[in-house]
Amino acid sequence: MAQPLKIGNYIARYPLIQGGMGVRVSAGRLAGAVAQCGGIGLVAAPGIALNSGLYNGKNYFKADAEAFKAELRKAYEIAPDGIIGVNVMVALSDFELLVKAAIDGGAKVIVCGAGLPMGLPELTADHPDVALIPIVSSLRAAQLIAKKWHKTYHRLPDAVVVEDPDTAGGHLGEKLENIGTGEYDQYATVRQVKELFRTEYGVDVPVIAAGGIWDRADLEHALAEGADGVQMASRFVCTEECDAEEAFKQKYIDCRQEDIGLIMSPAGLPGRAILTNQNNIRQYDLDQHTPCRLGCLKKCSYKESGERFCIVTALDRAQRGDVETGLVFCGTNAWKADKITTVQAIFDELFGEEQELLEAA
Repeated sequence: MAQPLKIGNYIARYPLIQGGMGVRVSAGRLAGAVAQCGGIGLVAAPGIALNSGLYNGKNYFKADAEAFKAELRKAYEIAPDGIIGVNVMVALSDFELLVKAAIDGGAKVIVCGAGLPMGLPELTADHPDVALIPIVSSLRAAQLIAKKWHKTYHRLPDAVVVEDPDTAGGHLGEKLENIGTGEYDQYATVRQVKELFRTEYGVDVPVIAAGGIWDRADLEHALAEGADGVQMASRFVCTEECDAEEAFKQKYIDCRQEDIGLIMSPAGLPGRAILTNQNNIRQYDLDQHTPCRLGCLKKCSYKESGERFCIVTALDRAQRGDVETGLVFCGTNAWKADKITTVQAIFDELFGEEQELLEAA
């Protein structure tokens, strides 16, 4: 039976974190629904200003922070007592501003990937109750974060997400040439990270498996292999509560397994997406003659040289329903989606019988 998930001062009824999906795919409505069902819901930071009604074409970073807080408010309206947090990419230009906005908005959990969040404890020093969770794909990354945080801030992560680059969606923390070789062992990494904290620091830190988790069998496998919980993102796209437009969700339902593959993001990271419209994404920016106007990433080949495409606006177009010129990120299991369902129905599938047993006891 799956145990509740304790992260810092918070205990989730079920060991499930809803993964962050940027540019308003996982915003307040989805995060609130997941938290209401007993998981941990995350509002994703990247591009949150876009399509928010707060961005006027000139105030991107200010609108980003305000939109972030607005989505957290929306999530808490749905789940006032839920565990609601955020996912903030380290690669974002306004990373520090967004972390502070998340704290102001009442986020209980901050998850950080797309880079190593070495200075995160300093940004949250006045708010020790906020749980800090880095995303890693290797033992080495976990070692670097733990060493820096422990030595400089006398703090360790409240949990660690181990993301499998061979299956996860969106930006991936591995070199392109190392993905899909068959050499990566996610659950060996999970166990190594758990042992790191036990051996080096004498504490048990929850380790969460991310990537490739779709159904109850995947969940049970992850727990049996030593994970304390799972992070699921793609599975929640085809729900009524997901913040993306219906055409975005339909793209998942229509895609085939062979339609899913890797791109190189202008952020300098590989990403996994539905590839059926890749030429259209680049052509859109060429046709519009649109230079970078947001500066949303610290490092971006489109911002610096016009190479590739503007990723945040490509993701924004898709989220709004333009899946012909927009970029649709997904994990390797997205092709398994066959209908629009609800967040509650997913929780019922994953944990339903357990809940019945608990109520009968």
